[in-house]
Amino acid sequence: MNRLEGKTVFSGIAIGKISILQKADQSVKRYHVEEIEAEIRRVEEAKQTATEELQKLYEKALQEVGESGAAIFEVHQMMLDDEDYLDSIHNIIETQQVNAEYAVASTGDNFSAMFAAMDDDYMQARAADIKDISERLVRVLAGHGESLMDADEPVIVVAEDLAPSETVQMDKSKVLAFVTRFGSSNSHTAILARTMNIPALINVDYDVQMNGALGIVDGKNGVLIVDPDEETLEKYRTIQAEEAEKKAMLKELKGKETATKSGRKINLYANIGSLSDVASVLQNDAGGIGLFRSEFIYLEKDQYPTEEEQFQIYKTVAQNMAGKKVIIRTLDIGADKQVDYFNMDHEENPAMGYRAIRICLDRPEIFKTQLRALFRASAYGTIAIMYPMIISVNEVHQIKAIVEEVKQELTQENIPFGEVEQGIMIETPAAVMISDLLAKEVDFFSIGTNDLTQYTLAIDRQNAKLDNIYDAHHEAVLRMIRMVVENAHKEGIWAGICGELGADMSLTETFVEMGVDELSVSPTFVLPIRKIIREME
Repeated sequence: MNRLEGKTVFSGIAIGKISILQKADQSVKRYHVEEIEAEIRRVEEAKQTATEELQKLYEKALQEVGESGAAIFEVHQMMLDDEDYLDSIHNIIETQQVNAEYAVASTGDNFSAMFAAMDDDYMQARAADIKDISERLVRVLAGHGESLMDADEPVIVVAEDLAPSETVQMDKSKVLAFVTRFGSSNSHTAILARTMNIPALINVDYDVQMNGALGIVDGKNGVLIVDPDEETLEKYRTIQAEEAEKKAMLKELKGKETATKSGRKINLYANIGSLSDVASVLQNDAGGIGLFRSEFIYLEKDQYPTEEEQFQIYKTVAQNMAGKKVIIRTLDIGADKQVDYFNMDHEENPAMGYRAIRICLDRPEIFKTQLRALFRASAYGTIAIMYPMIISVNEVHQIKAIVEEVKQELTQENIPFGEVEQGIMIETPAAVMISDLLAKEVDFFSIGTNDLTQYTLAIDRQNAKLDNIYDAHHEAVLRMIRMVVENAHKEGIWAGICGELGADMSLTETFVEMGVDELSVSPTFVLPIRKIIREME
């Protein structure tokens, strides 16, 4: 048994025979030509043929993986029309009086190397696109057909790298997983693998001698296991069976309402921390995003993210959710989430200190930057905003004043924005006790049970010594949740739960009976909770 480490592109388990994809030899010979114009015409004719091939691939991918997965083939068509790229090919033919195949291959190598040397990960990944279109042109010029995988049974496809055009042409019923030696998480092959829901690993240093051997792709742990022993094989077959059961549940419940038998509907949303999590939200059929923890945008940077950087992220999430609600929590830095460039003083008890909305109201320039990005993004989808760590009506009034400034600025600048629901997180006992007053000021409540529990029980949830007395089911916490829901409904607004308690399936029925309108949970909990709710009377 041999374990080969790699990097996960898409999770899942695949068990089957390994098939190493051997690409056709595309070595290019250089030779002298006399008819320069004829050689340039050959390039133009090959470009036309390649463009037609790419259009067919686009149409095929559109049917199989949707618009986002198919878009790469439109990009490749545009690359073939790029003036700099074509000028380079023509220049090599004219100045060196060489054949078209050599000119294309040389240009492809040069441009690919140029992109690969860039600092930006996205631009580095485009090096593979340049290589792909150049190889396509060379193949057409040489009169060769496209190389396709030939397998009689479903296999684990192993290759040096895979171009998008290769993955989309494969018979999906014959592909169990992708494993490549090269590639990146930003490559279009990676995107297509995720879209196709096929387990995939990159950066695996494999041996060609393992062709035909039995393999296991463990997408969760980023491992390719070659020639597994019986115990390992049985273990992964069990995991695979459990995954198949979950997928069957997904198929059964996808598109179904999250409603009790009596017709009481619950909004079942998902919590995310980054743009990449949206795929899991859609895969698990959540009704929307109930908590986008925007502080992770700040945590991943070494300086304040700009308005434009934030706008692009919020806009992309809103567009990907296609009209479904996206509730974005404003910056919640502090406590257990520290950022060096905020230059905050050391605190003995940061969980109750300078954090979240307190920072935003104290440093309005940071707050306004985020609000401008959020309101701009609201023109591209259904965005709602919620503010964390609220303890008073006065804080809400201050927030409203700043929001009005932002809206006026955008209006004066002729920048469009949509209607934005604004709510607050109920995560302090103070907010619970005045929730009747707060409900008059906002559009919704979202109960953050993690902090609410620690503040109510006077227990630091970061202190492992107190785990034995930390009780998320404490009657005081449950009574507070009920009080918040009742006060929200008296004022005609909705109330949800976005803390970890929302995913506690032993309390799902309790929350529904309390009148909770929305539950926002980790994406993987959406379907199990939907099942519970649909089985309730």
